[in-house]
Amino acid sequence: MMGWALLLIFIVAIILLCWSIVSKEQSAEKREMEQFSVSVMEEVDRLQEQIRNLELDQEIIAQEAEIPSRTAQDRKIFRDLLDLYKRGYSVEGIANEKGLTTNEVTLLLTPYIESKPERRQAANES
Repeated sequence: MMGWALLLIFIVAIILLCWSIVSKEQSAEKREMEQFSVSVMEEVDRLQEQIRNLELDQEIIAQEAEIPSRTAQDRKIFRDLLDLYKRGYSVEGIANEKGLTTNEVTLLLTPYIESKPERRQAANES
């Protein structure tokens, strides 16, 4: 009977030792996850600060150049138009997508539309 009791105590001790090791590993993983989460949040805060600074710089430059500032709605439409153009959409496709005329889209995107090399060559050869 005494042998069984010692064996039972030994088995319980081994189980508790294994449980202790596993719980320490889990707590180490939790700490690593918390550290990762904190570093990501710090990076997000830093990026938000940079975005705010860029927006303020843009506003200052616009004021110094005396460019009339656009409304948030106008800026969003312009960003969407420019994004679609940079992704390779045609002016007609962009106009259909946004419900604008091709002339309006062309007028807004004129500074960003690159002329094709053939046109440049033809102009230079003349």
